[in-house]
Order: sequence, then structure tokens, then C-alpha cells
Amino acid sequence: MDFANSKNNSMTEKEAGAVSAANLAYLGDCVYELLVREYLVRRGSTRPSVESLSYVTAPVQSGVIEKLLPHLTAEEEEAYKRGRNLGHSSVPKHSTVAQYRRATGLEALFGWLHLTGQNERLRELFDLAFAEEPVVTGENE
Repeated sequence: MDFANSKNNSMTEKEAGAVSAANLAYLGDCVYELLVREYLVRRGSTRPSVESLSYVTAPVQSGVIEKLLPHLTAEEEEAYKRGRNLGHSSVPKHSTVAQYRRATGLEALFGWLHLTGQNERLRELFDLAFAEEPVVTGENE
């Protein structure tokens, strides 16, 4: 998942730290979606557009970050928290505020990793998250 991003045009962690949390989450949403789509195609999914819904909802993304948190570096956790703490004016119908905030944090983390050229780490975290099928957590919040 190199996109057009190589180590030569990656941002430093300091430069990526200057990017707004909203923009990190915006980019990370795309990065996460691409990883999910590639994962489904490589698995031989016959209905990837339908199956992807099991991976890209706020409740599922909330479960993903809960699974990943113990494995994050301090810098990665900071990127996650920046996105998580982003204010939201609305929340999707089938998720709680807490789930939506954690999902936004996950997206910010993925955006930050992409901007800093840490593509191997992105794959490592994604593979760790989906070593098993997606799990929804935090439903009763």
C-alpha cells in the first residue's frame, strides 16, 4: 500500500504532528478503507462491497482500536488520541459517541502512519486487528 508515498516524500513525525486531527482522520479513513478492500479481494470475496460493511462501521473500528491499543507506541497512541478527542457535531445512527470517537482516533492513527511513510507498520497493525474476524465492542456505552 505504497500509493504515491515513498520514504523520500514522507513527512517527518513533527510535520505530520502539525496536520490537523480532522485531516489525519480524513486521510486515514481512505487508508483504512483501501486496506479493507485489498484484504477482501485477496481473500477471494465474491461480494466485497457488501462484506466491507462488516469492517468500516464505527462500532467495528472501535473494536479494532481497543484490540490495537496495547500494541501502540507512545507516538502512535498520541496520533490516536488526537483523532479521538476531535469534536463531532453528529454521530452515526448505529453507534455510540464513544465508539465514533474511537473510530475517528483509529482513522487519525492510520492517516498519521501513512503520512509518515510507515506502511509496514500499517500492515502490521491491520493484520493484528484482523487475525480473526471483526468484533464489535463497546455496544453498551
